[in-house]
Formats: sequence, C-alpha cells, structure tokens
Amino acid sequence: MTELPKARGGSGGSSPPEAAEPAPHDQLPTGADGMIVCDRLVRIYSGEGIEVQALQGLDLLIAEGELTALIGAAGSGKSTLMNILAGLDAPTAGTAWVAGRNLSTMTARDRLAYRRSVAGFIWQQTSRNLLPYMTARQNVLLPMRLSSLGLRERRRRAGYLLGTLGIAHCADRTPDRMSGGEQQRAAIATALANQPKVLLADEPTGELDSSTAQDVFSALQTANTELGVTVLVVTHDPAVSSEVRRTIAIRDGKTSSETIRHTATDERGTTTLHAREYATLDRAGRVQLPREMTRRLGMRNRVELQEEPDHIGVWPDQAADHERQ
Repeated sequence: MTELPKARGGSGGSSPPEAAEPAPHDQLPTGADGMIVCDRLVRIYSGEGIEVQALQGLDLLIAEGELTALIGAAGSGKSTLMNILAGLDAPTAGTAWVAGRNLSTMTARDRLAYRRSVAGFIWQQTSRNLLPYMTARQNVLLPMRLSSLGLRERRRRAGYLLGTLGIAHCADRTPDRMSGGEQQRAAIATALANQPKVLLADEPTGELDSSTAQDVFSALQTANTELGVTVLVVTHDPAVSSEVRRTIAIRDGKTSSETIRHTATDERGTTTLHAREYATLDRAGRVQLPREMTRRLGMRNRVELQEEPDHIGVWPDQAADHERQ
C-alpha cells in the first residue's frame, strides 16, 4: 500500500515572506496569487506532421522572495517552461503570470519590455550571456541604456552589482580574460542591471567544476537575499538543489513532486537539516505517483483509493489481479 501524505504547504527561499494563499480550486489563479503562477500550462511543438507536447497542463506557484530549484530528466519540459517564463516563447494553452503580468496575452512589444525590466535570464553557455568585445562593466551598463537612470547612476549601479557579486576585479576585463565562474557572475550582474523582479537561470553551473559552481550559486543566493529578487534555477547539480529550501521536480511536462528542506536545532544546540518529499496535487486533483513505487507494487492503469481520517490510501487494482488469474 502507498499512502499519500497530508499536504502541509511550505515555501522556499532563504528568508521569504509568507506565501500567498493558493487560489481555490474553483477559481482561476491570477498574478495576485504569487510571483510566478502557472495554471494548466501547455506547450505543443509541431513539425512535419509530428506533435510534441513539451508541457502537459503544468501548475506552478512560487511566492515572492523564494529561491527555488527546478529539476527533471532531459525532455521533461524544464527548458520549455523557463523559455515561457522568460518571455522567449509563448504557451499553446493555459496561463502564466510573472510579477502580475499575464504572459499568455502579451504582444511582441510587451514581451520585449518584459524581458528588459521584469525578468532577467541566464543561459547555461557562458558565451551566450555576455558580449565578447565588451568588458564586464560595459555588459552590465548595456541593458540600462534605455532606462531612466542618468549615466552617473548607471555606473554606480554597475559597480555596486559587480562588487556585491564578488567580481569587482573583473570590471575592466572582457569575457576572454575571465574564468567561467567569473563570466557567469558577470552574467548575473548583467541580468540584474534593470532591477528585475525575477531571475531565471537555466543550468547556470552546468559547464563549471564543483568549486566554481558553488561561487556562482552563492551569487544567486546573494541576488535573492540581498537584492530581494525571486530566483528560479534549473539544475542537475545535487549540490545546488540541496542548498535551496524548495526543489520542484518536473516529469512528463508536469510538476510531479516537491522537496521541502528545513533546519532544526535540538536542546544541545545541534542543527540538522531535514528534507521531506511531497507529491504535488494540481487543480484537477491529479497526483503523479513515483514510478519506482508503482512498479514495485504492480500499479498500472487503475488504483483503488480509500479515505482515512488523516490520509488517503492507494492500493493496486485487486480486481484486475483476479481477472488475470
């Protein structure tokens, strides 16, 4: 028998404010329900008579101030989701809200303005994040050219960001004179130039060694805690995903589970980290049971449910077993 734990809620990030109450199941979520809100998000790619469903009704809620990791196997839909949230792609169906803006109804001009001022984005490939013929300072200054800030204020902010992220010494260096980790931290500074509400990072440590990756992740933590930016990072690095309070897993184009971490201190002052994994329940009441559990218990096609006082019991289809016998 598999038992689904009772939902207890929870939010991630280093010191996030209280998460907004989820929208009732009979009410469509809006931008007021969180910093990032996705409701039954669908993305279908078509070509040469073939349709690929990258996202299949994905639901997601991230509160303002969270630092959240997104994980999943190749082809699970992670990058598609990030491209939609970054305003680089549009959903086929469903809705996506970021910082109170409905991405599903944006025009091309709206998306351009959104990418300039609301959502910063960092690619995995360091070469895609910075212009190679510009210094780190010039790269950070570039997005601010269309802002209302004066030149002195733009220069002050560029210096502040480079210093806060620990790469002030790279201000006058072009990318070819910086390490991979320094390039990614300069990319974070550039993405933060126009004070976005959300910072999206797609595998920002994927091409880096573990030590350098930690420096880059520390910069993301700094953006979250000191600059107040909501951060969503896609990663395959367990060292990164284990350091955030909330990790969301995507499987087959839907969110499948969340791992919530918290620290506890006993009477002797010893601090330990506790992690608990939850299956996610979407607005339609669907839950993705872990394949290793369903395979081990012989669950397929149908399952039997029984309501208990404090949980729901899930059993294999015993009638099907009798029919096979």
